[in-house]
Amino acid sequence: MRRTPARAALFGALCCATLAGCGIRPTEVPTDFGPAPSRVPCTTGAPEIGTQAAAGIPVRVFLVCSSQLVAVDRTVQLEGEDAASDRVRIAQALVDELQERPSPVEGQAGFTTDVRGPITVAKPQDGDPRATLRLSADPAGLTPFALSQLVCTLAVSEAGDGGRSVVLGGPGDTEPRRYECTDETRSRPGESGPPAQTVG
Repeated sequence: MRRTPARAALFGALCCATLAGCGIRPTEVPTDFGPAPSRVPCTTGAPEIGTQAAAGIPVRVFLVCSSQLVAVDRTVQLEGEDAASDRVRIAQALVDELQERPSPVEGQAGFTTDVRGPITVAKPQDGDPRATLRLSADPAGLTPFALSQLVCTLAVSEAGDGGRSVVLGGPGDTEPRRYECTDETRSRPGESGPPAQTVG
């Protein structure tokens, strides 16, 4: 059946009326809702080895990204010939790094830190296990994210006790405990924090 110009015009008018009745305004302009949301990369460009050596001693700290712990390379300054073998000074340098706000590059990649200062590190008290690190803040009073960051950062460093664990105590007579940086701790740090057990 041939469609005359009159019929075509009538057909177009009916279509417009139908669209208007449904609350849909016909438009020829494409709608732009912007780009789709992108996933947070949780990665940063690693500095060159020469830059690391000039800036200080390379270390690794754990920051929070996408509700997980992700290792980030940093550099710290340790003065003195025996500084690299001083567990307390190493631990303090790492804790200081965790208390710093992430760099602009780390922030753009989605990294944050839950460790709030000031937190200082001291040597073991009388009666503590030799590997104990005493914090000025009670580990039990820290958030699960903050405690997980501290434990995993210290456990994999020279300040740790080996085997991905570290012995931490708080101020005063708080009893030290051995904390472990497990795969569960790294993947879900905000749920309950790292597992711990009392040490004699």
